[in-house]
Amino acid sequence: MSRPMTADQQAGPVPSPLDSPRARARYYDPENFFAFAPQPVPRRQFVAERDVALDPETESGEVLLDASDLLETDYAATTPLLLARYLVLRPGETWKIARQASAEIFHVLRGAGQSLGAGELLGWRPGDTFCLPGGIIEHTADEALDSPAVLFSVCNEPLLRYEDLAPGATGHSRVSPVHWPWEDVDRRLAPVLARPDSAENAGRALQLASAAMAPARHPVPTMNVAINTLEPGADQKSHRHNGAAITLALGGEGVYSLIEDERIDWAYGAAQVTPAAELHSHHNRGTERMVSLVIEDEGLHFYTRTPGFSWT
Repeated sequence: MSRPMTADQQAGPVPSPLDSPRARARYYDPENFFAFAPQPVPRRQFVAERDVALDPETESGEVLLDASDLLETDYAATTPLLLARYLVLRPGETWKIARQASAEIFHVLRGAGQSLGAGELLGWRPGDTFCLPGGIIEHTADEALDSPAVLFSVCNEPLLRYEDLAPGATGHSRVSPVHWPWEDVDRRLAPVLARPDSAENAGRALQLASAAMAPARHPVPTMNVAINTLEPGADQKSHRHNGAAITLALGGEGVYSLIEDERIDWAYGAAQVTPAAELHSHHNRGTERMVSLVIEDEGLHFYTRTPGFSWT
């Protein structure tokens, strides 16, 4: 038996205050929920930012690879989940940085120095790659350098800003300081380069991982990292995956990518973005081996079992 309506109910709903939980509610009823399309991730190569970072007259500081204007975010972002930047450190200078990120991957383009994070000190040289947990990090360039040190970094700051989160203050169990010196990477690439071709060969690359993440094959939960190579005259065949990729050109000339129907010619030290799920391939028409650093937000997709790799 239903209750009789009160006078208030008969008069209609009581208006909500302008700022209340009820007033903040929104309702959508599309025929296809998945047809919603936010601003697409732009295909982009950040050459102007590279030029600033590698200019020997540039002062110590950060050069962001920021596409927030196209992604329509109110925070800096290179892709929806990742933010890349160059860090310029003049000889002998120390720079203390607080990151709203759970992890940051660094690659040394120029110079030498050391970085302190999570209570551990890492010394670095050109070609090295290393990882530090988010929070407070202190970088120092070698005072004997005759030009600034330049680090390239990628962190998951956009993910934390989207979630309105802060890095953990009580330590990190799955993000540890990790160092991959170039001499170790180069040695471990040798058998990869000698491996015979096969129909399943997705590239001659070396994944950079961490013991703390085992059995996962990436260094931090959100990102996978690799050194990719391509011999002169070779082609890495077309493929796609659900992670957006930031690719930093480290060596080679006459290299280009095809992303869907767009050709992007590589420039040393510049990073390019390959949007998630777009068909792409890499081609080396030069006389030297192509080498690149590839950082993707594919870690989340591997965890959710949705990497989406496909040749077509």
